[in-house]
Formats: sequence, C-alpha cells, structure tokens
Amino acid sequence: DNGSVQTRAVYNILGVNRDGRKDLIGIYLSENEGAKFWLSVLTDLKQRGVEDILVACVDGLKGFPDAIEAVYPKTQVQLCIVHQIRSSLRYVPEKDKKAVVADLKPIYQANSQDQGYEKLLEFDEKWGKKYPLSVKGWLDNWGNLSTYFEYSPDIRRAIYTTNAIEAMHRQVRKITKTKGAFTSDQALLKLVYLTIKDISKKWTMPIRNWGLTMQQLHIKFGDRIKAFGNSF
Repeated sequence: DNGSVQTRAVYNILGVNRDGRKDLIGIYLSENEGAKFWLSVLTDLKQRGVEDILVACVDGLKGFPDAIEAVYPKTQVQLCIVHQIRSSLRYVPEKDKKAVVADLKPIYQANSQDQGYEKLLEFDEKWGKKYPLSVKGWLDNWGNLSTYFEYSPDIRRAIYTTNAIEAMHRQVRKITKTKGAFTSDQALLKLVYLTIKDISKKWTMPIRNWGLTMQQLHIKFGDRIKAFGNSF
C-alpha cells in the first residue's frame, strides 16, 4: 500500500443455520476495529438477509456487543470464556497462573448463573487485591459472560467459546502465512475466500447433538425460529 507493507486484519462471521450446519456469512477487512466498524458489519449482514440472530458468541472485541444490540436488539451475546481466561492470565505471573486457573474453573463450570457469580465473588476476594485487572474483566462483563448458563450442557458447549471459528482461522493461516506480502487488499480477500470455500466442503454434518439442541431452542425461541424460514 503506497509502496510499503501494511498490516491488515480479516474478520470472519461464522453462522450456524437451522439445520445445525456451519456457514461463513461474511468476510471483512479493516485496519481498525471498534463499535463503528462492527456496526457497519452487522448492518451489512442485515441488508444481505440475516434477519435474526439468536445467540452471538464473540471474543471480547471492543464495541462488538454494543453494535449487536443496536442492529439485533433481541440477540443474546456470549463472550468467549476461553478468551476471558487468557485475558485474566495476562496479568498473572507464572508462579500463580496454575492456582488462578484452578480458581477460575468453579466460575465457568458452575451449574447456574447465581452459583457462577458466587464463585466469582470468592475469586475476587482471594485474588482481587493482588491481581485486580484479572478480576475486573469478569465483573465488568459478567452479564455477557454468563449467558450460556441459561442453556443445557449441549447448547453451552456450542456457544461458550469461539473455538469453531478459531479452528477455521488456524486452517486459513496455514495458507496465508506462506505467501508473504499481498499485492492488494483484494488479493488477500480472494485467497481467504478460496481457502474457506475449500475448508467448507467438509461442513457436511450438523454440530454434535443438534437434534436435542434444536428442541431446546424451539422451546425458548419458537416463534422467532419459525418466523425466518430455514436459517437464523
């Protein structure tokens, strides 16, 4: 770009349709992220036909939950638990990491939101003074971190982490990292698109236990699922 190599980030939106099958519904390239960028992404998705989203699992990107609420006000947001754990450990020295990880487990493995919050308060009491930033992220974002407690274990496994798209990104990086610099943004997007098109050939089966998951989603979101045909 203008005679020099610039860094670009490619953002992908991975959806799960009514049949339980994965589908990449958006590829976006940007130098910066934030509420304005995510608002433009979600507005684009809506204009292209994504009329409703039941649950959106995101990895704590700045401004994303606010943008989701603005475009899809009925959508529940679940922040990725794995990313939150990594973020917490960023402020913990090596000597205490094992103990902190052990004390985080009762929070996200709790049986209910109330039980999880009790464990979070215990975690705060034990580690809050020593590592306040490690606790702050959980307390500030508890509403969006605890969404998955409303669901059964099968649905929790599907929404508590962004592992599905992380796995896809690992496969994309295997291709892009061997190419060095790209001649243009368009060249990068074309390669990513073709790579994902190849990866998606394997997305032929629904996610695990989708039948049970769909029954529970119908109970909770029956009218919304029926209103929009075969996908959400």
